[in-house]
Amino acid sequence: MADQANPFESLQEQVDDAAVAVDVSPGVLKRLKNPERVLETNLTFELDDGSLETVRAYRSQFNGDRGPYKGGIRYHPGVTRDEVKALSGWMAYKCAVVDLPYGGGKGGIAIDPADYSETELERLTRAFATEIRPLIGEDRDIPAPDVNTGQREMNWIKDTYETLENTTAPGVITGKALDSGGSEGRVEATGRSVAISAREIFDWLDRDLDGATVAVQGYGNAGSIGASLIDDLGGDVVAVSDSSGGIYDAAGVDPDAVKAHKNETGSVTGYGDTETVTNEELLTLDVDLLVPAALENAIDGDLAEAVEADVIVEAANGPLTPDADDVLGERDVWVVPDILANAGGVTVSYFEWVQNRQRFSWSESRVNEELERVITESFDGLVDAYEATDVQNLRTAAYVVAIERIVNAYDQAGSWP
Repeated sequence: MADQANPFESLQEQVDDAAVAVDVSPGVLKRLKNPERVLETNLTFELDDGSLETVRAYRSQFNGDRGPYKGGIRYHPGVTRDEVKALSGWMAYKCAVVDLPYGGGKGGIAIDPADYSETELERLTRAFATEIRPLIGEDRDIPAPDVNTGQREMNWIKDTYETLENTTAPGVITGKALDSGGSEGRVEATGRSVAISAREIFDWLDRDLDGATVAVQGYGNAGSIGASLIDDLGGDVVAVSDSSGGIYDAAGVDPDAVKAHKNETGSVTGYGDTETVTNEELLTLDVDLLVPAALENAIDGDLAEAVEADVIVEAANGPLTPDADDVLGERDVWVVPDILANAGGVTVSYFEWVQNRQRFSWSESRVNEELERVITESFDGLVDAYEATDVQNLRTAAYVVAIERIVNAYDQAGSWP
């Protein structure tokens, strides 16, 4: 089953696939497949009733050859050491494929945030910020939001760090609220890069996105905004789902109205006169475009045999296992990999970091214009690599681009005892 696939092993297999097309020594290749360090810690914090609870937390720093580590912090009961290692690796290659001067990082706490009050989550977040304080910094490691975290948690981490360091350092974290040094366009950034990627792949394939049927698995920030923006481009969103289940309407649904329904009820299910579908059924619908926007390993090799979409744009990190990639490749299903498709979040996080360092804010139009440039140029570079090398798919081509950039930075830095 897909939930049994080890995401870290998937990452390493993806790197191995691309390394065949890159001039890299075995020693450097081993470096490219493993994090430089992983913090694993137990956090003890006070609950509202005065009792104490201890939970497991992680921060992985994968590769710093191109710059400070960069990556989100997620709160999810499925967080594990291997998952965080894999996610930090995907971040390193994501930053390289869109040519940002960052390495890869990722953190997580193994909890379901729905089980805790806001005050409990604040105490837990501040405990985590205190623990990772020696590792992070504007020029060392810059966390950001991820699954089940957002501006609120980033503001708490920023305040904890600045208080303990007795400094002002808004660039220590990104994804903050605007009044705390955040950037215009950050909330929509991941969904926007998904929509841009969908537009670019359809254009490259000489297909029309206008009128194309679309299914979106996962209706959080990336999925809902991506659906709305794809709808703006003319796509016809016919199915969406979240952890509670999914809905389908061959005539199409209004993505914004579905999001409003989810905000009101807690789920997309029950929206309008729609048919109920499971998440697995949604992934195998006969649509032109499938957007997996939930968690990793959503589609394994077995499920890939039943996928009927012509194009997949990965909004989530690692939603396809390597076996699924092999099956989909044999069936001529095109996949825009996560390390490009969802890179809008880290790209605008980079813009936020730049603004924080300059103490100067950009307009939303400038942010969106710069994001458009980065994603379209990166897609062109991915296609150039695919057409110039004998690789099996666009994912491997993206890793070729990323590995070459990281290896060049490593070689240019030289080595010393």
